[in-house]
Amino acid sequence: MKPRICKLAFEDGAVHTGTAFGADGTRPGEVVFNTSLTGYQEILTDPSYCGQIVTMTYPLIGNYGVTAEDVESGGPKVEAFVIKELARRRSNFRSTLKLEEYLQQCGIPALQGVDTRAITRKLRIQGAMRGAISTEILDDTELVAVARGWTGIVGQDMVCRVAPKAESVWESGFESPFAMQPRGIGPSLNVVAIDCGMKQNILRNLVEAGCRVTVAPPHLDASEILARKPDGVFVSNGPGDPEPVQYATNTLRKLIGKVPIFGICLGHQLLGLALGAKTYKLKFGHRGGNQPVKNLATGRVEITSQNHGFAIDTPSLERAGGVPTHINLNDQTLEGFTHASEPLFSVQYHPEASPGPHDATYLFDCFTDMMRSGKAPTAEEMAAAQKRLESRR
Repeated sequence: MKPRICKLAFEDGAVHTGTAFGADGTRPGEVVFNTSLTGYQEILTDPSYCGQIVTMTYPLIGNYGVTAEDVESGGPKVEAFVIKELARRRSNFRSTLKLEEYLQQCGIPALQGVDTRAITRKLRIQGAMRGAISTEILDDTELVAVARGWTGIVGQDMVCRVAPKAESVWESGFESPFAMQPRGIGPSLNVVAIDCGMKQNILRNLVEAGCRVTVAPPHLDASEILARKPDGVFVSNGPGDPEPVQYATNTLRKLIGKVPIFGICLGHQLLGLALGAKTYKLKFGHRGGNQPVKNLATGRVEITSQNHGFAIDTPSLERAGGVPTHINLNDQTLEGFTHASEPLFSVQYHPEASPGPHDATYLFDCFTDMMRSGKAPTAEEMAAAQKRLESRR
């Protein structure tokens, strides 16, 4: 087949030209980069990437195809995908589709044959930028205008684009032969999981930890959540700026002190806002599977998977009663906190993504411990949960 021209334009006027391997079309979005060596399928289907054009820094992508069991949601949520080179063969007995076939079926534009090192360097120096990708608009000036005309991420409620409209029940754990040994416990704790764009691996981890999980949309009122008589509430990851998602923040504010709460990623930010802390946009964000995070309670360093462009302002959190528990060793930003008097804790990174591969899975045990005790996990309890995790590897 004749190669299809595809272009990526930036708001500063730069344009990169390569060939298309996804669907035809034009998509604006925030251009970001991800440093993961593998996991492109999980990245594509992570709802937290809604509104973003993702550039992979690893040069060869697509070598293991696409497997139905490895998706994190109902389908790709990225606006578009940018890589250096598409693998010509998929070498994986589990795969059912080539990457390009999957993206074409799902309507996601994708670009290859461009200098992803130059794109990454631009974003690290200038920060995440508005961009537009197209197989239709091939005039550089016109495509740059599309990028500049996009509203951007800040101030926009992206959660409403990916969150569910109705409640559901999740019952599946891990069925892979490569999973850790099961804890040997059945579902004994009722959890309401507020879905702001939740990854399915989070739900699997909750089930494995012994939870009966009801998945609730983020617009559900606190009184309706409490009416389900949960032992605990989980608030999930999700896309974009946390500040416009005031409906979820208001719900969490009413739940604090009435039920134990655990948050991940956007849920971490929303919980901070509910306490009275402030958030801010990072220059280019943290996106990849190799971010070092120090657990201040145990002194251990965890290798974590991350995907976020906003962070909690630590001084404002401490003024609101929050107690930092984890920090990022690359830039010292806040990666986790608990509270001085309330049963809640959260982390900015993704313990369910298994980059360590199991460095942070103990946090789900900390959640079940908190639901049983009614108290936030102490340093000793976090260390004990880590030891229990190590015995199951």
